[in-house]
Amino acid sequence: MAKFNWVRTGIIVAVVGAGGWFLLHHFTAKKAPPPEAVIPITPGTVAVKDIPVYVRGLGTVQAFNSVSIKSRVDGQITQVLFTEGQEVKAGDSLFQIDPRPYQAALEQAEANFEKDRAQLHGATLDLNRYAKLAEPGYQTRQSVDDQKATVGQVTGTAKADQALIDSSQLNLDYSNIKAPFAGRTGARLVDIGNFIQAAQGTSLVTVTQIKPIFVSFTVPQESLDQIRQNQAQGALTVVAYGQDDKTVLAQGKLTLINNQVDTTTGTIQLKATFDNDDERLWPGEFVNARLIVSVKKNALTVPAQTVMQGPNGAYAYTIKPDNTVQRQDVQIALTQDGEAVVEKGLAANDNVVVDGQYRLTQGTKVKTDQGQPQPKPAS
Repeated sequence: MAKFNWVRTGIIVAVVGAGGWFLLHHFTAKKAPPPEAVIPITPGTVAVKDIPVYVRGLGTVQAFNSVSIKSRVDGQITQVLFTEGQEVKAGDSLFQIDPRPYQAALEQAEANFEKDRAQLHGATLDLNRYAKLAEPGYQTRQSVDDQKATVGQVTGTAKADQALIDSSQLNLDYSNIKAPFAGRTGARLVDIGNFIQAAQGTSLVTVTQIKPIFVSFTVPQESLDQIRQNQAQGALTVVAYGQDDKTVLAQGKLTLINNQVDTTTGTIQLKATFDNDDERLWPGEFVNARLIVSVKKNALTVPAQTVMQGPNGAYAYTIKPDNTVQRQDVQIALTQDGEAVVEKGLAANDNVVVDGQYRLTQGTKVKTDQGQPQPKPAS
């Protein structure tokens, strides 16, 4: 019995000793350091390119010329000589008013003129004879003077006849309504057969000139001095974009800086002229206008999201050859169209972190989808 107790005591001591050794080794052994974290990022490269510096404005397309065609004489429309939406040239006939009354008035005026001209010719011959007979005393001075008065009266009548001829001819010309300039016709507002009275001012059709065409837009008054200084060196280019602000519609030249600032809005009105040969601009259309005031040559550019803002200013992360990052303070000249122009802090072809930098700190190990940063050549 005593022997059994000694055996049991030995087993208990061995178990307790083994457990103590295990606990001591477990809590005193050094733990292995965790593996270094590698942050996935999107890399990019500092590019070199020419960047246009522009001023934005919301613009409206305006016709170069626009006119509402109206009749200047009374009469019935006998012909419509165009189709709606047709391009016409200056002098093309649009409507024909019944010309017969005006043609008859013209012929009557011409007949009166011929009659009075014949009477003037006879009166002039009589005056010449009276003048010759008055010298030897066969005619009195009174008869000569009376004949002079008759010639003057008939001369005046002939001039009135000529004026009436001109007026009748003008009315006859007005009966053929023509386009005053080249352009495109709109919807026809009066049909054939209608009687038109000039005094009512009825619009027949609208003709607009769209080649060339204007774009009128406004920019903040703070840009006025910069615009005027650069315009003095040469004509400034204006680019018209669609409402998505991405589709280029046309390119023209700045032709007007308004002579005063709008005190209500603090803006200045500008106007640009476009050739519009492809007719991509249409009167009344809203466009986004960009006035290019200068061009930065060989500017260093990075995607705009590359640049972060910190308490001490802008900064970006550059990628070192060992795939670690370094925080670099930068100075940005301007940001437009998703690109930032860097003045200081980066050099051409530097590898930078474009996306994923929110998890980075100085010296963080990074990787890309391809495993290594993929530099892009400078343009």
